Parts: sequence; structure tokens; C-alpha cells
Amino acid sequence: MFTLPPTHPALVPATTPTHHRARITSAALTQPNLSVSDEDDPTSLRSTWSHRAWVSTGCASVLVPLADSLSSLTDPASCAESALAVLVGYALADLGTGIYHWAIDNYGDASTPFQGHHRRPWTITRRGFANNLHALARAVALTVLPIEAVLLAHGGHPAAQAFVGACAGCVMFSQQFHAWAHGTRSRLPKAVVALQEAGVLVSRAEHARHHRAPYDGNYCIVSGLWNRVLDESRFFEAAEMVVFLRFGVRPRSWDETAAEWMEETGSDS
Repeated sequence: MFTLPPTHPALVPATTPTHHRARITSAALTQPNLSVSDEDDPTSLRSTWSHRAWVSTGCASVLVPLADSLSSLTDPASCAESALAVLVGYALADLGTGIYHWAIDNYGDASTPFQGHHRRPWTITRRGFANNLHALARAVALTVLPIEAVLLAHGGHPAAQAFVGACAGCVMFSQQFHAWAHGTRSRLPKAVVALQEAGVLVSRAEHARHHRAPYDGNYCIVSGLWNRVLDESRFFEAAEMVVFLRFGVRPRSWDETAAEWMEETGSDS
């Protein structure tokens, strides 16, 4: 038996102000790498040659396994296996972005992404393409290239290559999907709007729920496929309790909403 902390949501009366999963400390507002500061320093929203280099490397690390998979398809069975692998990779990428997003919203500090995004979410739409993607591109490249070397050394099974390429590609571009989910419909490419409406990419309506009280769900930013499953099963609440019981660390979700960390009004997006 264990006792819930007095401030756990399960014990908070319905009339008590709700919590916010992405608050940051006042000191964090001065950090130049946060979107809060980016608003006052537009140069930090621009893509640099370093950003472009990492995005190029990330794209190459994604295209190599996909190209190898396509070149290795020889019969209907291998085509079906690779198609299924792509779908699995796509689905797992959505799940992975949701878990990562939840973790840094609740346990990240001023140096991690998303800290500040909740106060000025529209800033993501003003970032340069490579500026927005370079961090994930670097992580993808450094992860996938060694995996690809091992796969090629063992013959590079088409389905395995398809899975790696699809999953890594969706993870890397998830920040762009995220930016589109904050974009104004009239300013988005028609193809993007069509994919959002079809549920292939996370939509504005789906992601908007993450930025509304009680700020406790809809974390996935590839397609949002897993959002309902994770939220209705209370997966993240269970994970927070495990972390608290094991390490004694409280997630931000157990604290009351601080008005100064909620989204500012007056955005033009």
C-alpha cells in the first residue's frame, strides 16, 4: 500500500485550479535558447549553416535505409513486409514523441525543448526549417548511422531497413509536423492540411488540446494516433507515480497552474 501525495490530481477537489505540465522558472525566461527569449531575439529563429548541415546529415541517414529497402524488394511478400514495417515505424515514432514530450514537459529544465513553448507556442511557426529540426536531426543521424552499418553488414533485410528509415524519418520531422499543428490553416500548404484532416499528420485541433487546461495529454506530435490510448488508459499518471515512488521526483503535473506560465494572448497565429 502507498499513499498518494496530498497534491496528486486524484486528491485535488474539482474546484482547485488545474495544473500545467510545462511551467518554467522565472530564471528560465532569460535563457536565449527558449522560445520566450526567441521572441525578443529573432536571429535565434534563423537557420544557420550548422543547422542545415545536421538536417542534411539526418535526411541522408533516413534516405539510405529507405533506398536500400526499395532496391531489395523482389517479390510481393517482401513488398508487403516492408510496407507493414513502414506503418509500424510510423506508429512507434508517434508513441516515442509522445513519451519524450511528456518527459521533458514534466521533468525537463530550462535547457530542454518545450520549456517556454507553452507560453508562446506560436514561436515555433517562425523558426527556420533547419533551426526547428536540427536537434532531432543530429540525434537521428548519430543513432541511425551505426544501426545502418550493422544492418548493411548483415545483408540489410528490406523490412528492417524500411522500419528504421520510416521511424527515424517521422521522429526527425515530428518537429515540423508540430510546427504545422500550430500554423494557421490558410497559410499551410493544401497537402499538409489534407494530411492533417486525414489523420496522417497531427492536426491543429488534436494538438490544441495539449495547450488547454488541464494540460495533461495529447503529447504525441507525429499523427496523434496514440493520444487517446495513452490518455484514456492514464498511462502518464501511472508513469508519474512510478517515478515518484522510485526516485521521489515530483512531475510538474502535480502542481497547480501558475497563470504566468500559461499561454500569452494576442498572438497573430
